[in-house]
Amino acid sequence: MRILHFYKTYYPDSVGGIEQVIRQMCVGTGRLGVTNQVLSLSRKPDLQPFEFEGHMVHRVPQNFELASNAVSVQAISELARMARDADVVHYHFPWPFMDLAHFMARVNKPSVVTYHSDIVRQKALLRFYQPLQHRFLQSVDAIVATSPNYLGSSTVLDRYRDKTRVITFGLDKTSYPEPDLARLDQWRQKVGPKFFLFVGVLRYYKGLHILLDAVAGTDYPVVIVGAGPIEQELKTHAERLGLKNVMFVGKVDELDKVALLKLCYAVAFPSHLRSEAFGISLLEGAMFGKPMISSEIGTGTTYINIDRQTGLVVPPSDHEALREAMRTLWDDPAMAQEMGRRAEARYWQLFTAEQMADGYASLYQELVARREQVGLTPATRMG
Repeated sequence: MRILHFYKTYYPDSVGGIEQVIRQMCVGTGRLGVTNQVLSLSRKPDLQPFEFEGHMVHRVPQNFELASNAVSVQAISELARMARDADVVHYHFPWPFMDLAHFMARVNKPSVVTYHSDIVRQKALLRFYQPLQHRFLQSVDAIVATSPNYLGSSTVLDRYRDKTRVITFGLDKTSYPEPDLARLDQWRQKVGPKFFLFVGVLRYYKGLHILLDAVAGTDYPVVIVGAGPIEQELKTHAERLGLKNVMFVGKVDELDKVALLKLCYAVAFPSHLRSEAFGISLLEGAMFGKPMISSEIGTGTTYINIDRQTGLVVPPSDHEALREAMRTLWDDPAMAQEMGRRAEARYWQLFTAEQMADGYASLYQELVARREQVGLTPATRMG
């Protein structure tokens, strides 16, 4: 079984949540005998294919970007070429250029879309894009929602329920490095013995301004891991609030991230918009047995974090509710520890990479078998 993944970014150019998910899909299904390749865009000068954790990564030049929509003319011919040798083409939505490339490359193989998120912010452009979006979603063979919560709350997915199923994201804990005692001690000296942790790319929908407002006037230590487009804006906001208890540590490597996950008291994940469709770093917190605080936005975050069981769930954009949740956890270590224990148990029950890989491997086999039964259809065309 040969699978081609197509997405705008991938390792080593970018290490965000979707890239982590594609990585876990490739490694997990690879153990089941699936041969995976990833095609992505890059601004780097060296675009030679390379092997990464058992699968091949191919990159083409990114020509330009418009409203976070990366474009590459070269990707169209490369997608067409690589799709001819694949059994299934696996797309990762949203990425409007991908929809166009699918048609222009005349992809004629079984296809699946992992639906990572609705398009939330670019509402003006969405009006122009919607006809292409729906043409694309109609043309693919299957759509995967990443949680029952997102399937139940997405008006877009509601139109395609007959071809949509739920396969939740999963992580392989053994793929994470183990920090030694010296590294743990180094971070403990730097950030202190008890702190809330946020990990992620610093983007508009992460709700970090709400977290900063929540800790204003308190002494709860907060460590923010990550870099991103609003980093300076957040630092300016923290300075304006006079926050001495918030530490921005920037982008860190996997060993340091794991060290901080092991050391933290709880994970704060204040994403307040539906662009946060799942929350991989929230799931990482559960995997390491940490209680969590998240917002109810109708997405996978509340499938990971069950209110009053694995952590606390608060209304979005409500810094006072977030502050109260932080106070509740901070003042009751026994409850926080029990929530963390339940969070890890829920990870092992629902969110392992092995379960995700089994789900996708079965879906790939089903799509290939279905196409073999009905025969190949004429090449996909625009218009």
